[in-house]
Amino acid sequence: MTDEAMIAAHPLAVLRRVGHSGDASAVVALVGEHGVTDVVVGMPFELSGKIGHRARRVQDFIAVLRAALPLTVQLHEQDERFTTAQAERVLIEGDVSRAKRRGVIDQQAAALILRAWLDAHPPRG
Repeated sequence: MTDEAMIAAHPLAVLRRVGHSGDASAVVALVGEHGVTDVVVGMPFELSGKIGHRARRVQDFIAVLRAALPLTVQLHEQDERFTTAQAERVLIEGDVSRAKRRGVIDQQAAALILRAWLDAHPPRG
């Protein structure tokens, strides 16, 4: 999630995967609950930048999510290569124990993906 000024990126929650339709429904519920106007989805490109198996699965999910989101909500893709490694470094620098890191690494990686998107798309005004 980000603030109204689109300055900060912070984790909200990690959703338990239940399949594309169920996952999309969970995201749509959060969009409604929090008044979200834009959704950023991390795209797991191969190191070469090509679309591999994992990215194709994400593209399939994006198609389901796009169909489920209200028309007023914009959907964006953001390269997520190296975010888990970056998140691990941030948590280590923050002196988070190995056991606790396992529970929050996905949240931290999501915040980094959103931060990268925010940096590439500064607010107009």
